[in-house]
Amino acid sequence: MTAPPFPRLFSPLTLGRVTIKNRIFSTGHDTSLAEAGLVGDRLIAYQRARAEGGAGLIIVQVSGVHETARYTSHLLMATDDDCIPGYRRLVETCHASDCRIFFQLFHPGREIMEGADGTAPVAYAPSAAPADRFKVTPRALTWELIEEIIEGYAAAARRVAEAGGDGVEIVASHGYLPAQFLNPRVNQRQDAYGGSAANRLRFLDEVIAATRRGAGPDLVVGMRISGDEKDPEGLTADEAAAACQAVAGRLDYLNVIAGTSATFGGAIHIVPPMAIEPGYTAPLSARLKAELGLPVFVAGRINQPQLAERILAAGQADMCGMTRAMIADPELANKARTGRLDDIRACIACNQACIGHMQLGYGISCIQHPETGRELAYGRRVPTQRPRRVMVAGGGPGGLKAAAVAAERGHRVSLHEAAGQLGGQALLAQLLPGRAEFGGIVTNLAREAERAGVAVHLNQPVTPELIAEGGPEVVIIATGARPRRPALAGVEAAHVVDAWQVLKGEVNVGASVVVADWRADWVGLGLAEKLARDGCRVRLAVDARMAGQSIQNYVRDHWIGNLHRLGVEILTDLHLFGADADTAYFRHATSGEPVLLEDTETLVLAQGHEAETALADALAGWAGEVHLVGDCLAPRTAEEAVFDGLKVGARI
Repeated sequence: MTAPPFPRLFSPLTLGRVTIKNRIFSTGHDTSLAEAGLVGDRLIAYQRARAEGGAGLIIVQVSGVHETARYTSHLLMATDDDCIPGYRRLVETCHASDCRIFFQLFHPGREIMEGADGTAPVAYAPSAAPADRFKVTPRALTWELIEEIIEGYAAAARRVAEAGGDGVEIVASHGYLPAQFLNPRVNQRQDAYGGSAANRLRFLDEVIAATRRGAGPDLVVGMRISGDEKDPEGLTADEAAAACQAVAGRLDYLNVIAGTSATFGGAIHIVPPMAIEPGYTAPLSARLKAELGLPVFVAGRINQPQLAERILAAGQADMCGMTRAMIADPELANKARTGRLDDIRACIACNQACIGHMQLGYGISCIQHPETGRELAYGRRVPTQRPRRVMVAGGGPGGLKAAAVAAERGHRVSLHEAAGQLGGQALLAQLLPGRAEFGGIVTNLAREAERAGVAVHLNQPVTPELIAEGGPEVVIIATGARPRRPALAGVEAAHVVDAWQVLKGEVNVGASVVVADWRADWVGLGLAEKLARDGCRVRLAVDARMAGQSIQNYVRDHWIGNLHRLGVEILTDLHLFGADADTAYFRHATSGEPVLLEDTETLVLAQGHEAETALADALAGWAGEVHLVGDCLAPRTAEEAVFDGLKVGARI
């Protein structure tokens, strides 16, 4: 009998009365798929895909335990029995695939993102200590409210038990309410819930006891905590370890993560971007596992089974959270178990459609796998009843996805790329500092196309003559875009280059550089970092309220921190209108006043893109069926290109 490729990852783990079939779990993460605070069809379909994909354990996103816990308008709530039927459906769905299911019990304290009606709600915390990130000044909890919230944990645990859940997880991570009580810089009370370490622990002690009481003898009770909040005002690694030591005997496991919601720097670790090292939290879990003798879970950029196996083999943890890995590829566990490693669609930690969607109030998804979060519409490939010859022009992300989906459905698909390598603009994106993993989108989508049987032709642009020769019935155009060069006054005397030329190494850049960033995305940030690391003096002039305004905030905030360390000067609200031999000319976006950036040797344009429409124009009036996807339809991002490809491939 052949040994499994990952013996530790696919060994069972028993917690209390519950046995988990493997060591892969999905951490609790908000999906924006709740319906009026309850579990509905979309959330069930989302979790079904991961359960059927082989996950050993799914920890469901946070459920509020008290009315004051509503930190967003799309939160699950466990405050009355109306939640039980939806929980039960979710439990039955996961159990059908031999997947265990825990539910997170949650109160954010002062970490309130939004109100239900556009007004700012009253936030409650141990003390009236302001929270920096959301600019919230909370109200100190009264004893009566503390008692209500503690009883809310007991009632929520009882509802999970009635629904047939396997366990509950108390959320004490990321600077939420239990962590606020533990933190002496946040908890400034002078009563029985503050002051001494024992008093600051009292709230968590009582929450654990209440949760145990509500859960009954059969449910696993665990706790999630940041092993280090990675913020000057947050819980330190030593403080977190001391708290865990004090309560470990009353828990079945600990779930370790990093960071805090309270500050911009600490929040980066809630969903760390690709510039942060994979598996970087493992030392935090290793410390607690060594000190406590309790099963310990860990999460934090564990995106490949090889990494998870190493963490387990080193004794750093007992289970590995692979949440975004299973957002990108719900079948990850099954593929790893059967040795199909080349077929795993590895997460690239771009944060764009997962946490990025959630923070905007949209259902969670993935730029590589837009089926995620849309399982009800796109979760199953519907075989075509009329196979046709399909030609795809362009081998970037959009073209690859369209080709793969169309071929999976039974069409005869050929893909033609004008360059000698698949990938389109993604090949440039991966050249930006800290963005090398972005190239994984090309590897993953190319593998999908290969598995589906797409015939790929490189160095072959699609022309009307090639179409006439090949005789396709459908042409999908995915020819992308080119850099936008707006009309600028006086540039004849200036040294002006574009982002693509810089990344390709086609131009020399002077020692004093201005990056004119129109889109306020990763391109401007990345160019600024690259040029600063090359030794240039860099000014990043952004036509927006902040650098990186259009990208997910953890990615943006981490990058802005890097630029600050490198000495990059960031100037906002500047619209480019001209340049000369040594000056870049801008207009302030709201005052209209001119802003002159003198001593500019090179002006680097990051001004967005213009659609490549030559082939589409040439096919006007062609008798066959034509579809446009990605930037040639309208310049946007890789997310929209791949989703366009999915929609067209599923429709033709």
